[in-house]
Amino acid sequence: MDMSLKGLWLSMSWLAKGVVILMVIMSVYSIWVMIERFITFQQAKNQSLRLLGALSNVLTKGDYQQAIDITKKYKQSHLAKVISAGLLEFQAVRRDNRTTDPEVAIEASRQGMDRTAMITIAELKENLGVLATIGATAPFVGLFGTVVGIIHAFEKMASGGGGIASVSQGIAEALITTAFGLFVAIPAVWAYNYFQNRIDRFTVEMSNSGSEMSIYFLKEVGTTGHE
Repeated sequence: MDMSLKGLWLSMSWLAKGVVILMVIMSVYSIWVMIERFITFQQAKNQSLRLLGALSNVLTKGDYQQAIDITKKYKQSHLAKVISAGLLEFQAVRRDNRTTDPEVAIEASRQGMDRTAMITIAELKENLGVLATIGATAPFVGLFGTVVGIIHAFEKMASGGGGIASVSQGIAEALITTAFGLFVAIPAVWAYNYFQNRIDRFTVEMSNSGSEMSIYFLKEVGTTGHE
């Protein structure tokens, strides 16, 4: 009796083969999400570091337009999106001749940054639900394959007169689908938790940047008011 993977595959029922194919698709999809999210998060981190260095001198000079132009160069940076939103709102309100209260400009910029941060967080979470779903369901899909394999083994017992040789392939089929389900689920859960932790750090960074920009705008308004 052939107990190789090829032999087991040929001896599997069509339902068990369907379970294996489904888990292969889930595994490939989860790996694609892991790679895509990792590249996106690394780009966001690297571009944000370069952005902060490029903005430091420009904001000190109070050149809002140049600062906005710089943020546009770092499209993958989560901080660039938040800072750009604050600068655009602050600049737009300050240019509006109907608005004389400087607090209006500060509040508008703060709301713009908060709104952009929420949108950015949603973008960072894109496809992470796939990892959560695969991590939660893959073991149960594998368990379904286990049940199918056990049923297959009992069918062979009923038709083949018993004996361990007649049911060994069915038991092996059941164990393979169980192991495959865990093999697919465990990396997906690990990756999901890893990316969630990175999103939490990005959220804190965006919140801190928003607070720093609000303080910067307050100082700008105070300086302008005393001139």
